[in-house]
Amino acid sequence: MAKHSVAMAKKRWPIILASFLSVSTVTVLLMRATNSDSCNDKQIRSSVQVGSAASSSLNFMKSKLVLMVSHELSLSGGPLLMMELAFLLRGVGSEVVWITNRKPGEPDEVIYSLENKLLDRGVQVFSAKGEKAIDTALKADIVVLNTAVAGKWLDAVLKEKVARVLPKVLWWIHEMRGHYFDMGYVKHLPFVAGAMIDSHTTAEYWKNRTKEGLKLNMPETFVVHLGNSKELMEVAEDSVAKRVLREHVRESLGVRNDDLLFAIINTLGDIIAGVSRGKGQDLFLQAFYESLQLIQEKKLQLPSLHAVVVGSDFSAQTKFEMQLRKFVIDNKIQDRVHFVNKTLAVAPYLASIDVLVQNSQGRGECFGRITIEAMAFRLPVLSEVAFVRSQLLGTAAGGTMEIVVNGTTGLLHPAGKEGVTPLAKNIVKLATHVEKRLTMGNKGYERVKERFMEHHMSQRIALVLKEVLRKARQ
Repeated sequence: MAKHSVAMAKKRWPIILASFLSVSTVTVLLMRATNSDSCNDKQIRSSVQVGSAASSSLNFMKSKLVLMVSHELSLSGGPLLMMELAFLLRGVGSEVVWITNRKPGEPDEVIYSLENKLLDRGVQVFSAKGEKAIDTALKADIVVLNTAVAGKWLDAVLKEKVARVLPKVLWWIHEMRGHYFDMGYVKHLPFVAGAMIDSHTTAEYWKNRTKEGLKLNMPETFVVHLGNSKELMEVAEDSVAKRVLREHVRESLGVRNDDLLFAIINTLGDIIAGVSRGKGQDLFLQAFYESLQLIQEKKLQLPSLHAVVVGSDFSAQTKFEMQLRKFVIDNKIQDRVHFVNKTLAVAPYLASIDVLVQNSQGRGECFGRITIEAMAFRLPVLSEVAFVRSQLLGTAAGGTMEIVVNGTTGLLHPAGKEGVTPLAKNIVKLATHVEKRLTMGNKGYERVKERFMEHHMSQRIALVLKEVLRKARQ
């Protein structure tokens, strides 16, 4: 009977895949030919997963007018998180209007598809400029600005009317990079109803950086950890679906079922002045190569180890990606390293790998949603942890420490070049100790169920929206 179920699932794996992909993922699949292999879609990966119904905790938003202003509409984390909130609010009967502040001059297939998805879900899409946008901002119960960059819209469009809108603005901030602390972006930040930030560490960083560098005080700041959707959790808890996806992806990569896969799932960045930017794929590959050397030196009898880099874009031929591929060739590990094109459909890879590596550099991730998605699939996480030399000395940069419990749900290593050898040793440790790997994965799953579900996120956002409404009425 079990064999029959698996066989049937194999025959209908595209249907299974479509059943749990986020709305943005389905959008991309519809954009492509029907015979496209979803595991090789050349699209930017999204961490957004949209639930089928909004949590009852948001019911008080029924009939409220919400204007959402996003700096861009793309398949990256910030805009897709905003789309998720838009759909949650539409689910409880809110009137939602979407404005994209920055669009390319030429027609863009992704923007066209995402705007249609917004329209399909009852979200109105307006031009960023003009009387319609201004009138909506003045009438709205809440205005949500998405990312620091969206702040430019306030003066550019509202002009002298900006002061009338600021008391009902909720500013949702996801950035950790220094160049976002620019008065051109954030000069109105002290006067809005509130700021919503994805982690406590990031909120503290913004508080200190705005005060020290810009002499600005942050408004009341709310920390809202993100959560996994019901759809993602259904797949993560469906052993048949995971088995089908695992077999399909591993077959497409040319690896065996008992091989050990360590994956980093992030869009590839680039290199400036020889310094690794963004997600640290270069340092991960160095650590992976070093782990293979350690295994050989110690003569360990292990299954074959493989590294999977999800987020590639070979057609763009960036300097960074060319360097990564050259490193692989120079060290003769082409048979162990697999580059996968950018994709929204990350769940198949989470179902097929054994360990997730999160290796963001600099100040780390504001939150790192891929981490909680991996934990939902009972995967241990090998994550970076950096320390900022300032008033934040001793606190982990980014939201890593608010998700991963070192030694329990994963293992931490330093950011930067000094983290290469510790990461290599952690790779060997988890490759060697099967029980530790499985136990960490189970503990991570339990932590997700306790803290990082969609209903947790909805409840936290509901408290924020209630406070913003209260301030707006005053």
